[in-house]
Parts: sequence; structure tokens; C-alpha cells
Amino acid sequence: MYEQINRYATRCLPFTNEELQIFNSLLEPRHVPKKTFLLQEGEICNFEAYVVKGCIRNYYIDENGFEVILQFATEDWWTGDIASFYEQKPSRLFVETIEDCDLLLFNPQTKEELLTRVPKFERVFRLMVQRSLAATINRLINTISKTAQEKYLDFIERYPHLPQRVPQHYIAAYLGISPEFLSKVRARLAKKQE
Repeated sequence: MYEQINRYATRCLPFTNEELQIFNSLLEPRHVPKKTFLLQEGEICNFEAYVVKGCIRNYYIDENGFEVILQFATEDWWTGDIASFYEQKPSRLFVETIEDCDLLLFNPQTKEELLTRVPKFERVFRLMVQRSLAATINRLINTISKTAQEKYLDFIERYPHLPQRVPQHYIAAYLGISPEFLSKVRARLAKKQE
């Protein structure tokens, strides 16, 4: 179960077997069935979760009552609400499993213990935050500057495995368009490919 997360860490820095054993000993393995909330709006996020297997969505409800999906987390991604986790303040997000998931979790205490015992992991988590920030900035630029069709094509190129794993209305909520409009976009693209 730990091979995948250990590969993730060693892509950032070399670690000794002892350092990886400390890392692994502080992670909590958890199997979570699909359609389970890991976090709901108003709760304090007490975890950072690494996805070994499965798919998760992070979203909020806008002022009109619509779900706005901020992130899909699949294998080899981390998820949670970083602001709520570090500030220990109520979250504005929902974090829900889309598929059955196998996760490895830190809570604030176990993460702090890891960083105290193996300070090199600070770099791993800094790189993780940089990766997430880069993806968020890229997504923000696409949302502002691209048409619905361009956003969808970019989504398919960036996440080719997701359309088979998540419902179309979730993809629409991620792209910021209605499911009906996404259907039209997909129909137009299918016609062009004929």
C-alpha cells in the first residue's frame, strides 16, 4: 500500500529506508466507500489525504445553490482543504468520494511529527503545494480566457481518464457550464470528427 506514496516522495528527494518507514508509520490507511463525505462545509479539515486508488471531488455551493467543483483528485494526488487544515478554521468546501477510495491520511499532529522527525519532508510538501498552486492558476486562466469548447478540450487533454470515471454533470460543474451546454459542446466536437 505504501509503494505508490513512497515513489511520490522519492521523486522529490532521496530518502533512506528508515526515513520512509517513519513516513509510512505516521500515515493512516483508510478505505472509504463511494459517495462518502470526508469533509462538509462548516467542519474543520483535520486531514490531508493521498489517493492510492479512487476519485474524489472538492466543491462548494455558490450563492445560487449550484455546485462548483474545484478539484478532482485521483491516484497520486493529495486532497483536503489546505486553508482549513493549517488555520484550523471551518471549511467552505465539501470533499466527497466519487468512487470507492483507498487513502493514506495525515492529521495535523502526525504531519507535524513527520516534519519534526524527518525535516526533509518539508520539501516534499512544498513541492506538493507548488504543484497544486500551478494547477489552480492554470485552471483560473482557462476559466477566464477560454471558450466552453476550449475549456472542455483542455480538460480532456489534461485529464484523459476522467470522462470515463465521473458523471458528465460533474465535468460541467468543474468547467463552469451547464450539463446541457456541455452536451452541445460534445455534440459539436463529435460532428467535427466525422
